[in-house]
Amino acid sequence: MVFQYLRRSARDSPYIFTSFVVAAIGPVLVVGVPAIRKSQGYVSPARIPDTYPLPQRARSPPSGYED
Repeated sequence: MVFQYLRRSARDSPYIFTSFVVAAIGPVLVVGVPAIRKSQGYVSPARIPDTYPLPQRARSPPSGYED
């Protein structure tokens, strides 16, 4: 009965049927893709720094138009 409905909806309105299929595959990919990537040895790249590294020395405040 369910398969008959799916076949009929695929024949009568394929664009709606296709959108439901794509929407159903989305949550499966959210769970499946990270597991597949991990099993194939994918390593995440290093994080991009959020701040500029400060020099490890005493900082002299600018005077005049030095900066």
